[in-house]
Amino acid sequence: MKAVRKIAPGYDNMKLEEVPEPEVSGDLVKIKPEFTGICGSDIHTFKGEYKNPTTPVTLGHEFSGTVVEVGPEVTEYKVGDRVVSETTFTTCGVCRYCQQKDYNLCSYRKGIGTQQDGSYAEYLLAREESVHLIPENVTFEAAALTEPLACCTHAALEKTTIESSDTVLIIGPGPIGLLLAQVVKAQGAKVIMSGITQDRPRLDLGKELGVDIVVDSLKEDLAAIVMEETDGYGADKVFDCSGAAVAVNQALPLTAKKGTFVQVGIFAEKLNKFDQESIIQREIQYVGSRSQKPSSWDLALDLLSKGKVDADKMITKEYDLDHWREAFEAVMAGNEIKVLVKSE
Repeated sequence: MKAVRKIAPGYDNMKLEEVPEPEVSGDLVKIKPEFTGICGSDIHTFKGEYKNPTTPVTLGHEFSGTVVEVGPEVTEYKVGDRVVSETTFTTCGVCRYCQQKDYNLCSYRKGIGTQQDGSYAEYLLAREESVHLIPENVTFEAAALTEPLACCTHAALEKTTIESSDTVLIIGPGPIGLLLAQVVKAQGAKVIMSGITQDRPRLDLGKELGVDIVVDSLKEDLAAIVMEETDGYGADKVFDCSGAAVAVNQALPLTAKKGTFVQVGIFAEKLNKFDQESIIQREIQYVGSRSQKPSSWDLALDLLSKGKVDADKMITKEYDLDHWREAFEAVMAGNEIKVLVKSE
């Protein structure tokens, strides 16, 4: 079968190869991917900026697909089921995090598309526990965004709570920011989204998706707008989806005293200069949010099924597996919202 592989560390070192089809055993489910979303981490891996992937490995972890075969221990799924899968493939199963199903925090976790072959392929394997049925009214295309949406439900609904009375500031109108805004709007809160001038098309889409106020922070006074909208208190909840230290430092003093700041975006550098003074003096809860866990997927699929999140509107380009490189280049050019790769 065909698969897009990261052959070795470093820039690029990726190619479409012929590899053997995976074989089921035990509790494994064999899935034919329909669509795979290109994640920012895939681009970082292409550029050699992420050390996480084990090479050689097939990339791809944001996918929807159809079950084509199941292992002898599988009881919940059958051939023909429309499914998505969590990225967790194996864990230690015994640590305190595994016992609480916080698989995203297991030190021995292996993920699909990083340490285990992923979905830029004609077939892949997932463990039964990680598989979820796609609601009948959700398209394969929209379902391919379940994984990034689950990262957003984890951040907004599990690492903190959103009240309908909240004013929420979201920094960064990329796919995660746009999905997160919809999760927050589904709770009835007011959303202010900030980006820069080159983000204009994404900010405009944010308005279409229900964001109350969008701000070009290079042309408009974000601080003045946030304070005006909050009677001078600042945003009750702030989510950074940019992974840019300068944006975080702009947003920290705009967080209400006793407010919550959730760090979703990943920084290019491990160590960054932050405005600790605002965190201390404003008694801000600064919270890290890593990936997602099983309950996050239930929340995400429920929002998709109820039409609270319009994932289809975020998809701007689709490519087949043979043209994966063009798909990656389209993402790196920065003009698309969400790009999908269709397996054949």
